[in-house]
Amino acid sequence: MSYRWRIAALIGCAITISYFDRQTLPVAVAAIQRDIPISNTRFSDLQAAFLVSYAVMYALGGKLIDVLGTRRGFLLIMLWWSVACASHGWAMGFGMLMVSRFLLGMGEGGGFPAATKAVSEWFPVRERALAMGIMNAGTAVGAVVAPPFIALLLSVTTWRSVFLVPGAVGLLWAPWWWREYWPPLLHPRVSSAERALIAQATTVDTAEDSSLSWVRLFALREVWGLVSAKFLSDAAWYFYLFWLPKYLYDVRGFDTKRVGYYAWIPYAASGIGCLVGGWFSGWLIRRGRSLNASRKWALGLSAAVMPLIVLVSYVPVELAIVLFSIAFFGQQSWSTLVMVLPADLFPRSQVASVAGLVGFGGAMGGVVFGLVVGYLLDHGFGYPVVFALVSTFHVAAFLVIVSTVRKVQPLFVPERQVPIS
Repeated sequence: MSYRWRIAALIGCAITISYFDRQTLPVAVAAIQRDIPISNTRFSDLQAAFLVSYAVMYALGGKLIDVLGTRRGFLLIMLWWSVACASHGWAMGFGMLMVSRFLLGMGEGGGFPAATKAVSEWFPVRERALAMGIMNAGTAVGAVVAPPFIALLLSVTTWRSVFLVPGAVGLLWAPWWWREYWPPLLHPRVSSAERALIAQATTVDTAEDSSLSWVRLFALREVWGLVSAKFLSDAAWYFYLFWLPKYLYDVRGFDTKRVGYYAWIPYAASGIGCLVGGWFSGWLIRRGRSLNASRKWALGLSAAVMPLIVLVSYVPVELAIVLFSIAFFGQQSWSTLVMVLPADLFPRSQVASVAGLVGFGGAMGGVVFGLVVGYLLDHGFGYPVVFALVSTFHVAAFLVIVSTVRKVQPLFVPERQVPIS
C-alpha cells in the first residue's frame, strides 16, 4: 500500500478518537443527570460551550497548523483535547462540566484543518476527495463505537470512566503520530517513486504561494460562500450528533441499553457517506468530468436527500432510524466534499487557514441552532418543528455554494494574475 494511504488511515484514527470524545456526553447524559441536573436548555448550553471554543480554535487553529506545520501542530492539539476529555470525569457540578466542554472544543478545533492540510500535502487532486473521505470516515467510526461501548462501560462502572478511557486512548495515539508523520518529501519511509508522484502533483511556487495573506482571505467571496454554507449544513449536523441520543431517550422512551443498540446505525451510515461522496466525485473526474462539475454534482446529490428528515416524527421508530441513517449518509458525503474544497481552491500555505474559517462557520451554526433547539423544546414546540427547520439547511447551503463558488478551480492572485495553486 502506498504510504500516503497509511497517512490517511492514521489521521482517520485521530478523527475517530475525536468523535468518540464528542459523543461521551450525549450518550452518557442520562447517567450524568442522576448526579448533575441537566435540562434541555442546560444541555444546549453545554454544547454551546464546546462549539464556541471549537469555532474560535477552528479558525485560529488553522493558522496555527500553517505556522507550526502539520506534524507538530496535530500532536499539540491531540494532547490538549485528550486531557480535556478526561477532565469531564472529575467534574463535581454543572460549572465544571461547562469548563471541560469548553476545553475539549479548544483542542478539537484544530483537527480538521490539520487533516485538510495533510491532504493538500500528500495527495494529488484526483485522490483528495477519497482521502478526505477516509479521514472523515473516522467521524462515523468514533460515533458508531461510542453508544455501545459507553453503554457497556455504564453497565460495569460509573459515568466518569466514560471520559477517562477515551482521554487515555488519545494520549496513546500521540507517539504513534510523532513516529509516522513527516512532510512527504522528507519522509524516511516514502519510496522515491511515490515521493516523485507527490512532488509532481502538489508542488507550488513558494513566492506565489505565500502572497495571499490570512487577512486577504476575508475579501474573497469563495471564502464567505464556504463559511456560510458550512454554517447552514453544520447547524443540522451538530443537532443530529448531539441530540439524537437525547431524542431517543425523551421521545422514543429508550434506556441506555436501547440507545447503545440502535444509535450506532445512523453513524455507520455516515461513514459510508464519507467514502461514497469522496469516491463518487473522484470517479466523475476519472470519467472525464471537470473538477467543478464533479464536486458540484456530488454536493447536489448529497443535499437532495436531506429533506426526508422531516418525516421522522410521523413514523415508527424503526423507520425513523432509517431516515436518520439517510440523513447521516447525506450529511457526511456533503461534509467530505465541502472540506476538500479549500484544497481545490487555495494554495497549500493557506489551506489550513481557509479550512479553519470554514469550520468556524460550521461550529457557529451548531451553536446558534443548538440554542434555538433547547429553547424550542423547553417552550413546548416539540421535535416536529425542529425537524422541519433542519430539513431545509443543506439545500440552502448548496444554493450558497453554487452562487459564490462559480467554478471549482485554483484561484488567482488578482493583482499579479498568476496561479497560486
